[in-house]
Amino acid sequence: MGKYFGTDGFRGEANVDLTSDHAYKVGRFLGWYFGELRRREGYKDDGVFEYSWRGADEKKPRIVIGKDTRRSSYMIEYALIAGMVASGADAYTMHVTTTPSVAYITRTEEFDCGVMITASHNPFYDNGIKVLNRNGQKMDEETIGLIEDYLDGHLHVFGKDYKELPFAEKEGIGRAVDYIAGRNRYIGYLISLGMYSLRGKKIGLDCANGSSWSIAQSVFEALGARTYVINNEPDGTNINRNAGSTHIEGLQKFVCDNHLDCGFAYDGDADRCLAVDENGDVVDGDKIMYIYGRYMKERGKLLTNTVVTTVMSNYGLYKAFDEIDVDYVKTPVGDKNVYKYMSEHGCRIGGEQSGHIIFSKYATTGDGILTSLKLMQVVMDRKKPLSELAAPVKIYPQKLINVRVKDKEAAQNDEKLTQRAAEINEQLEKDGQGRVLVRASGTEPLIRVMVEAESMEMASSYAEELAGILKERGLTQDA
Repeated sequence: MGKYFGTDGFRGEANVDLTSDHAYKVGRFLGWYFGELRRREGYKDDGVFEYSWRGADEKKPRIVIGKDTRRSSYMIEYALIAGMVASGADAYTMHVTTTPSVAYITRTEEFDCGVMITASHNPFYDNGIKVLNRNGQKMDEETIGLIEDYLDGHLHVFGKDYKELPFAEKEGIGRAVDYIAGRNRYIGYLISLGMYSLRGKKIGLDCANGSSWSIAQSVFEALGARTYVINNEPDGTNINRNAGSTHIEGLQKFVCDNHLDCGFAYDGDADRCLAVDENGDVVDGDKIMYIYGRYMKERGKLLTNTVVTTVMSNYGLYKAFDEIDVDYVKTPVGDKNVYKYMSEHGCRIGGEQSGHIIFSKYATTGDGILTSLKLMQVVMDRKKPLSELAAPVKIYPQKLINVRVKDKEAAQNDEKLTQRAAEINEQLEKDGQGRVLVRASGTEPLIRVMVEAESMEMASSYAEELAGILKERGLTQDA
């Protein structure tokens, strides 16, 4: 992780950690850098145009931008656009839309890069900037490093030092282009993936007052479902507030009260999805990977016979996979790491317990609405309720405590904490009862202490002991 960009982009409190000045400079760099790449790769020494960039027919780079429903998203969007056009790029605005829609449009409409303004599941006062490459994947670390260098005033690239970047002039100045058509194309793409009519199905949707509010219902209704929607009235400050995948209890009650067949909850930018079955029980990312991984194996579609998980997946998932002879790997946390392994090894499905599920045949990032459609495909094809499909996964009790700390690196490497965590983990693994995981958040000043055990009492006891060590050592913000 860099100084500004973490595992999922540049994220922090709006106008405190992430200001409009930061956004303007990110826009300035992206507009200039991709224009420079076009100029350098597109012209021979004699000035003859010979551009090999996919779909390019001019020097001016094209960048597509989406945003979630936070109040500060407009401020950051306008600052990004100002920087991009000042550097000579054309900025195409999809307005309020989802992260996976930006990824899809970036790769299919031949943009130089894509930008999503969001802080995902964080509260409304946070915001962030995710940068995607022309293939719709998270931007490579080298380019992110150059952005950070420019923000700090010591950019060195193309064999030259830049304290400031040149401004575009005359006809070289870029323009802002309304591109809501891109969002509509994405909606059409999702509808095209619906293999079965959902007529007669009663489906609940929790849009978290976020990006999915303008997309999810349209997709499900186009496929024939009767939709029951909550948290789809964003006001700029209510995104994720007691709503969406981080507050699944609201959807659980809603599904039961309305006797629905199932429900789906998204986060602020709709790149993750959690489900609720007809009984009101949660079907998390682990169970989703099991359901669809098994479905793929049964149809001979699970290439490499492997599902890609992260270190946060539950021990119960792996036991269930063992029983049906499906292999699995564990990557570090983050859908970026999951996708990297998938693309390098030809895997078709992977994801996180939190609901980031990647179907590599259809998308380059987690896509909550796509995940919903894929689950419904299994329900319709197998003619079984969601509860029955998820039943083989017996989740081990898991206690997760998020501890707000002064210094993530110092806290994670504290000698007493690491020693005690290792002792507990050794004992749990020896008895086949679970495991311990202590890791730093990639986006917030948190240490996440997670313990799995045969009983919640045991998991809670160990997790609280480890969290207590952080406070005892004076490493927490309230110590």
